[in-house]
Amino acid sequence: MAIRVLVVDDSAFMRKLISEILNEQPDIEVVSTARNGLDALKKLERYQVDVVTLDLEMPVLDGVATIERIMATHLIPILVISNWAERSFEATINALSKGAVDFIAKPSGTISLDLRKIGAELVDKVRSLAGVVVSKPVTRKAAPRPVIRPRQRVKAKADVSDVVVVIGSSTGGPRALEELFVRLPDDLGAGILVVQHMPKNFTRSLAQRLNALSPLEVKEAEEGDTIRNGLALVAPGDYHLVVDHNKQVRLNQNPPVKYLRPSIDVTMLSLIDVFQNQVVGVILTGMGNDGSEGMSAIKRTGGYTIIQDEATATIFSMPKAVLEQGNADHILPIDQIADMIVALVNEF
Repeated sequence: MAIRVLVVDDSAFMRKLISEILNEQPDIEVVSTARNGLDALKKLERYQVDVVTLDLEMPVLDGVATIERIMATHLIPILVISNWAERSFEATINALSKGAVDFIAKPSGTISLDLRKIGAELVDKVRSLAGVVVSKPVTRKAAPRPVIRPRQRVKAKADVSDVVVVIGSSTGGPRALEELFVRLPDDLGAGILVVQHMPKNFTRSLAQRLNALSPLEVKEAEEGDTIRNGLALVAPGDYHLVVDHNKQVRLNQNPPVKYLRPSIDVTMLSLIDVFQNQVVGVILTGMGNDGSEGMSAIKRTGGYTIIQDEATATIFSMPKAVLEQGNADHILPIDQIADMIVALVNEF
């Protein structure tokens, strides 16, 4: 049976072009289109839909509000089709937090005449979301900043890390990272590196959101940043992140690995010579097998490995690749991973 898609966009041209790209595939059928959020909600009552593609900037009911309404009643996988505009970066991260599963950026603004540049990626993402079991998002408030133990927090930030936690994620990753980071303590005795498959600029908004939600300090990594206890650095989109022997971040635009930049494997493999066995590797939800080589090296060197379990992963492909190679020390639901990270860091 074909994957049934509802295309939602306020531009008639974009609705037509997105529908054409998807309908050209024998296994995908656009069952209807909608011009705004309210129209989309009406269409969802009328049609059986497997995936929704959704523009964020719409009149009447915008994309984020539409996602909230859909999540309240339907729990259908939503693929956000976002713009390359500064206002869209934060809105896209917010949309993922509200329940959208993944996003793709239009190549050239709201009306992208060249949308076919990303046609193959659009088709792949729709296919990957079909059949995904969507859970209701948790409403979260910004984490209160520590006031009782400010001295310990400042001291932790001053310490160059002897232990590093490296976290890789892809499809479904932003929500999983939120679930993880709200549970990590601000005085964690390790530095953290996050590699989320996401384009440039969007990773900065992701880091800002995690920083607002987590007791930890979270920022997008910059050239020369030092790995410090209690500090989490998010690899910037379109850059590989490696760590040198001074425990400082080095960013590069070497060729993509497995079509990916940043690559989880690249970051993980760079840590072995620097931190030896003082590494905790974590692979969360995502498509493909990025991170499997890195996790193998971490385990072989004597570090610890954790993967998100199938029940809570939006897409289990990346954790499964680690599991099938026998390199998962711990297989846990997302809400238990933070406690395990703390326990393993304390063993070093």
